[in-house]
Amino acid sequence: MNLTPIQKRLIERVVNAFETGSADGNYGAIAIFSDGPHNIRQITYGRSQTTEYGNLRELVRNYVDAGGLFSEALRPFADLVGSTPLTDNAEFKNLLRRAGREDPVMRAAQDTFFDLRYFSPAMNWTDAHQLTEPLSGLVVYDSFIHSGSVLWIIRQTFPEALPDLGGDEMAWTTAYVNARHQWLGNHAREIVRRTTYRTACLQREIARGNWDLAQTPIDANGVMVQP
Repeated sequence: MNLTPIQKRLIERVVNAFETGSADGNYGAIAIFSDGPHNIRQITYGRSQTTEYGNLRELVRNYVDAGGLFSEALRPFADLVGSTPLTDNAEFKNLLRRAGREDPVMRAAQDTFFDLRYFSPAMNWTDAHQLTEPLSGLVVYDSFIHSGSVLWIIRQTFPEALPDLGGDEMAWTTAYVNARHQWLGNHAREIVRRTTYRTACLQREIARGNWDLAQTPIDANGVMVQP
């Protein structure tokens, strides 16, 4: 997908707004949700909210290795994340908050981390399936951030084919967003049901034909996002 720097920035800022309520991203944001393995409580952290039992260990390790202001204080926790519950560890959470708010090294580590772990794989997915529209890129990136991928359980609920299989891109993207909206809204977890604001935003952008993301601002759950 050949995105301009402005289009890439806009995609990232919309998803930042979904995740933390700020288009710039709240690098020190921490939330606790019961959405870990087997519905256990877990920390979500950072600009685009990576999870304790997902990729938070990688981010903490990257920051520790980068020698930030709080690297030595966080070092004892680096290999505990994801294996020893830290949800109620006040020291760990305070260090994460302070690093995100006070240390440019953490902000740089997060920018690199979210690009390599989520944005690049999402764009590789669009390339593999011959999606070219920036709005489709936003749809796919949001799915990678929110669900880890473009979920097959959702894809199998509608008949439209991806372009690499001879389908129409706009028809597939529209069908996927609509199916994902229904899936989120009917999910067993209340916390997931409350995230339909994401797909509602994407539906609005599809409805106004904003495939090149040239129409701004984009209303991302009440945050008016500009590039």
